[in-house]
Amino acid sequence: MTESSGPLVHPDDVPDWLRRLVEISGELDARTFTRFTPPSGTSTRPASVLVLFGDDERGPDVLLLRRADTLGSHAGQVAFPGGGVDEHDEGPVHTALREAEEETGVDPSGVRPVAVLPELYVPVSGFAVTPVLAHWHEPSPVHAVDPGETAAVARVPLADLADPANRFHVRRPGGGWKGPAFEVEGLFVWGFTAGLLSVLLTLGGWERDWDHTDVRDLDVALAEHEARTGRRSRHSAS
Repeated sequence: MTESSGPLVHPDDVPDWLRRLVEISGELDARTFTRFTPPSGTSTRPASVLVLFGDDERGPDVLLLRRADTLGSHAGQVAFPGGGVDEHDEGPVHTALREAEEETGVDPSGVRPVAVLPELYVPVSGFAVTPVLAHWHEPSPVHAVDPGETAAVARVPLADLADPANRFHVRRPGGGWKGPAFEVEGLFVWGFTAGLLSVLLTLGGWERDWDHTDVRDLDVALAEHEARTGRRSRHSAS
């Protein structure tokens, strides 16, 4: 991984609504986003995700995908495009763009990476994930390139993610892990993806007041979502 965290462009070179995230990206550390750190002596696997912000008639949005329901692990998971580092990758930006093109068909020539966030440890997978923020200055058609891997691709408006009606917390039965979640555009978002989105909404100045006391049992919330949509969403927590 060659890029350090921080801006890749001058903040004045991005749209006004994205400027704050670029400005503060160099001031953030992993503790801004997660309480998890690799245990001493733990081997991690480097990975990268593309947090791709666009803008259309509905306002600013972010690109998300839903993994195939038939996968052996992480079935139905909503995630950012991304994955593990390939031996030929030249850094987290290269990894993020390559994975996004492979998974969603996005044309990298229309994507401008604008900032790299700190590496984040994901205990459930052992990945050390570097989020790459990017501006989709020339949007291209996107789709599930390999239906065996990806079930759907969606541009989700930030306004919908910030809508208090679409936000809540989920927790595992018996206590323990608790984290933010979203139900929007027919997607159930939780775990690593929801946690990162939640912090970005706050840092970007898009967050609206919402009910932090709305804490739902994870299994029940997933089952209710599946009953409404007929989709499986039972991936591992992070």
